[in-house]
Amino acid sequence: MSIYQFEADKVNGEKVSLQDYEGKVLLIVNTASKCGFTPQYKGLQELYETYKDQGFEVLGFPSNQFMNQEPGTEAEIQEFCQLNFGVSFPLFAKVDVNGKDAHPLYNYLTVEAPGMLGVKAVKWNFTKFLIDRNGKVIKRFSPNTKPEELKDDIEKLL
Repeated sequence: MSIYQFEADKVNGEKVSLQDYEGKVLLIVNTASKCGFTPQYKGLQELYETYKDQGFEVLGFPSNQFMNQEPGTEAEIQEFCQLNFGVSFPLFAKVDVNGKDAHPLYNYLTVEAPGMLGVKAVKWNFTKFLIDRNGKVIKRFSPNTKPEELKDDIEKLL
């Protein structure tokens, strides 16, 4: 099994198979526009710009599950990210990352890369999952891990 078995809706409503990203190194991040970690969008965009020509993608999945920190519509989220952080990496429609309505991709990610003490639930916005070129979940990073701290791990997979 790999992440390529899942589909997701982009922020513009277009349904996408994650198989479209086959052969790329991916960083999948649950995001929010009104969070203390929101400035990480800048670092995520910098990673994307640095490595996109080498087969790297950042996939942003907005979620409103943590203290309603992503209340906007998909259009508002996209506009906010572009205006404030110049985000050009793919953004997807809002999803739940925990609970009975969690997106199937997040159910898979959290099983493949549990957090501290084996906890599967995503604890907060900007939890990051690094995926190799074969669609295998390699590592999970906490929201406290700044995007620039991921460079070595990304470069190993590129």
